[in-house]
Amino acid sequence: MSAQPTDDLFVRYMKAFEDSITHTGDCLACQGGTPCAEGVPSHERFARLQDAYLARSKQQR
Repeated sequence: MSAQPTDDLFVRYMKAFEDSITHTGDCLACQGGTPCAEGVPSHERFARLQDAYLARSKQQR
């Protein structure tokens, strides 16, 4: 049985999700709905990768 090829976009998307969630769990400012200066890049990266992944998924249908 051969392994499925790794979906790099999906892996990066899930890593960004994990990073964003971890930061939010540790940061009171981000828990309040206003991302802190440190959290903004993490949250934005997650949003960009999510948009890219969802757009690609729609194209493949």
